[in-house]
Amino acid sequence: MREPDFEIDGWCLEDGEARHADAPETFWLPEQQRREGLQPGDFAKLIFRISVDNATESVAVERMWVLVRERTSRGYLGVLDNEPDAIAKNDEFWLGTELPFSAKHVINIQEKDDATVALAREEPLRRWPR
Repeated sequence: MREPDFEIDGWCLEDGEARHADAPETFWLPEQQRREGLQPGDFAKLIFRISVDNATESVAVERMWVLVRERTSRGYLGVLDNEPDAIAKNDEFWLGTELPFSAKHVINIQEKDDATVALAREEPLRRWPR
């Protein structure tokens, strides 16, 4: 399963580990063990680069929460749990869109509870291509 690609999808994920390496004093990350041990129902905050139609900028960067649905051989499958501010509502990338990500993308974690575990079992509004 491929990762999101800016040229193909109009958005992609930033590498949180690289950002932390560039500014370790100011860019905090959860411990690697926590980022690699996410379970269905946990939330992971990721950094998204999104193509926008704007006269002053062509790329927006947003930090958004993703609900972990399942673990995969390369990381995780989750669903976007935010509505992007930089773009209008659309059918390709919006709240409920399924997407793959890995531990290197995770910049914050919110632990699961019974309600979020149940929510993770629900069908996404849009599935990621397999």
